[in-house]
Amino acid sequence: MRARMLLVLLLALVAPAFLFPGCGAGGGTTNTDATDNAPADPNDDQPPGDPQLEQDFAQILQQNNINAVQPIPPAPQALVTLGRALFFDKILSGNRNISCSTCHEPTAGTGDALSVSIGEGGTGSAASRQLGTGVLIPRNAPPVFNRGLPSERRMFWDSRVSRAPNGNLNTPEPALNGGNPTAADIAAQLDTALAAQAMFPVTSREEMRGQAGENEIADAADNLEVWALLMERLVGTNNGSEGGIEEYRDLFQAAFPNVVDFDDFNFGHAARALGAYQATAFQALDSPFDRYLAGDTNAVSDDAKRGALLFYGRANCDACHEGPLMSDNQHHAIAVPQVGPGKDFPGEDTGRALVTGDQDDVYRFRTPSLRNVEITGPWMHDGAYATLENAIRHYDNPTQRLQNYNANQLAPLVRGLVDLDPGRNQARADALSGILRPAPNLNGQDIDLIAAFLRSLTDPVSTDLSSEVPPRVPSGLPVGD
Repeated sequence: MRARMLLVLLLALVAPAFLFPGCGAGGGTTNTDATDNAPADPNDDQPPGDPQLEQDFAQILQQNNINAVQPIPPAPQALVTLGRALFFDKILSGNRNISCSTCHEPTAGTGDALSVSIGEGGTGSAASRQLGTGVLIPRNAPPVFNRGLPSERRMFWDSRVSRAPNGNLNTPEPALNGGNPTAADIAAQLDTALAAQAMFPVTSREEMRGQAGENEIADAADNLEVWALLMERLVGTNNGSEGGIEEYRDLFQAAFPNVVDFDDFNFGHAARALGAYQATAFQALDSPFDRYLAGDTNAVSDDAKRGALLFYGRANCDACHEGPLMSDNQHHAIAVPQVGPGKDFPGEDTGRALVTGDQDDVYRFRTPSLRNVEITGPWMHDGAYATLENAIRHYDNPTQRLQNYNANQLAPLVRGLVDLDPGRNQARADALSGILRPAPNLNGQDIDLIAAFLRSLTDPVSTDLSSEVPPRVPSGLPVGD
């Protein structure tokens, strides 16, 4: 009878569809800050079976009001089809040599497996990409899993693109911003923050646009002209009678049947399609953790549950990684070693402060979601850490990890691009968020358990998205690199 009552209690605790905030994704070194340990296989754990652990796990989810993430309604298929073509087509780049998918590879966790991306002019793909005639992008390519959900209102590591609850945009282009944007016809198409984000990689010289003198897009006077010239490439001018690509005209017409004149299309339509495709293709809400929340109490291993108790307990990960997607969408300074070319100037990236101009935002970066975090390395805003365990370990003592950082874990291309300036590193340490003080004193077993929990957030479908890569695109340009 007592066992039956316990079972009823557990089912009552588990029955509501819970979901859960996360622990710090991104940084940490091994015990020597030099070598990387192979990740443990979560399937090696013994099947769940500890009644007290199950009860504690269910209770902590309930106490933190963890609710299941509701999937977004499906977008019109014609819009998704157009977005998929655009996502993989290098025609959106000035020199026709890079696509959105180059830095957001479906087969590389919607990133590129590099610490910092290689932009326009590079060759190859994902971890095998080479610099070529290109340049390094200052930051790690953010994964795009679940970024189309309504709660996702801030884009990029510094949130330089955001969408307010009332729908107003805040972007690097003033013509799109506020309640009365001057480029109202474009802004009207940007129905999500993800769609608005898609407007800007094409305007970046290093990412997709190219350098002045190389092509007509690079020579455009401003962002508005960049976007207009790209639409000329796609659908042509004079109602599609001059230039453009017939297949794209068909795709745009199918996606936006109410637009009767091709000259009425603008790049906002393209960005809306790109947003719809990414929101559809990269929604990841069927992890073992999700299945647990749906009622399968065997979906999450005991080690993952123990990791969750640490995550919500002594490790205090949920102080920043809260909510259904495990991010507070705020900005925090966490004393990450600076890797790569820097964004302010070589060796320096002050993060959110570059957008706001507020000294309080120096070295602050947006808290990333932990969904699919296992497959989105390297971790941190600059890919400073090469393993998930190292990423977690950083949070135990960020200042010490910054001071003792060993670049041997980095790829050779960026190994020599670690900022060692003592003054700037001291400033990074001084800016450390109070949330990360004092240290939680995690040992090696604690790190492994938290990693086991984070691996339970991986949607198995996301580990192989090669079917998303089309065999061809309407421009006829090669899809691969």
